Amino acid sequence: MEGPQRFVGAWTARILTLFPESFPGVLGASLTGKALKDGLWCIEPIDLRPFGEGKHRNVDDTPYGGGAGMVLRADVLGKALDQAMRGVPRDRAKWPLVYLSPRGTPFTQAKARDWAKADGITMLCGRFEGVDQRVLDHYEIEEVSLGDFVLTGGEIAAQAMIDATVRLRPEVLGNAESTEEESFSNGLLEHPQYTRPAEWRGLGVPEVLTSGDHGKVDTWRQEMSEALTKERRPDLWKAFEDDQNPT
Repeated sequence: MEGPQRFVGAWTARILTLFPESFPGVLGASLTGKALKDGLWCIEPIDLRPFGEGKHRNVDDTPYGGGAGMVLRADVLGKALDQAMRGVPRDRAKWPLVYLSPRGTPFTQAKARDWAKADGITMLCGRFEGVDQRVLDHYEIEEVSLGDFVLTGGEIAAQAMIDATVRLRPEVLGNAESTEEESFSNGLLEHPQYTRPAEWRGLGVPEVLTSGDHGKVDTWRQEMSEALTKERRPDLWKAFEDDQNPT
């Protein structure tokens, strides 16, 4: 069985999954897809099934202590992880090892920025009732959650997190300023955006945006960002206020 290629420079996402055909999926479209084609980053799905046990390549078993569902086996995942982590930096800041889990710490824009600065990432996509805890403990795997909900597997979460990360890599978007003014970049939600036509169904564009006064535009956008954040995300607003007024 041929293992993944050794790290050679491009930011790389290695994905351990029972559904390798799910990748690149939507990551192969639009700007991330172009960047993938241009070699600015690469993705290496690693099929868990060949690491399975027995004639049928079993990857899961019933949980100790009873209960519904099945759990991914430690011996199967161990072999897959040993192969997936070959040739990558041991420093987890340079190459994070992550399990997509609803009980993990929430994924944030700050986390995406950290991952974008790394050389790559290895992601374990769970299925069924999850994975044997011993695997998480032995490999010191970081658990990260896409949100407070449960998916049937980690593949969708992995694609979302990779998209958020890859777009922050140099040259992927082509315009660094576009990542500096969007939601969460400065701790606030993004201000409203408008484009042509100037009037649509009786609705116009705020006059300040057509005034040509860039100072007033910047002030308006900041005020809108603050108002939206305060209204919709009081948690972010409190953090923003605390940051602006340290004690």
